[in-house]
Amino acid sequence: MGAMRKLAWGLLVLSTACSGSRAAVQDSRGGDVGLEQGVGGSGTAGHSTARRYVDEDLGFEIIRPTADWQLDETNERTPEGLSIPVILRHNTSGAQVVLQVAPAVASPTQFAERLTEGLRQQPGFTTTDPAPIPLSENAVGFDFQVGDSVLGRVAVREGRPGRVLMMLATWPAESPDGVTQSVDALIAGVRPLPGPEQTPATVSQAPRR
Repeated sequence: MGAMRKLAWGLLVLSTACSGSRAAVQDSRGGDVGLEQGVGGSGTAGHSTARRYVDEDLGFEIIRPTADWQLDETNERTPEGLSIPVILRHNTSGAQVVLQVAPAVASPTQFAERLTEGLRQQPGFTTTDPAPIPLSENAVGFDFQVGDSVLGRVAVREGRPGRVLMMLATWPAESPDGVTQSVDALIAGVRPLPGPEQTPATVSQAPRR
């Protein structure tokens, strides 16, 4: 996880900075059956067993395509307000997806262009050109490779007003095609919450693990 997180922080730096704040907790009620809900709130890291995870503060939800994806809260944030709220890991393949939330100081296309330019300057990285992807009207993505052993994909879409959601996925190059499909399904399950933000005052906080 350390190398993946380091790469994620590098992408955050490349994508520029702005002020902001967040706090998150998650209520992991009900396990992996159905669309159970976790809710953002307190600011301590934790682990979710729920299929549906909601962060009211940052204004996004994640629906995992299968129970093979483990979701861990990191609650990490730069002084400029860039956040890595969660990291998701595919237990059988080693694939990982890091969600990053940034202030909307640029469009998804501009973010993606900055990220490709930054990655192409790193030794061993090659990338495709950013192109529209069918997550939303303004979503943009590209693929990258690190040497011969790691494949990756970046997807950037608008979040709630004032925010942009960036998903960074990596998986072993020798993984079967089904892993790539599972990564794509997870990325498609990261969406901004509709409507105004609400205070989860009625939601109880589950014990941390």
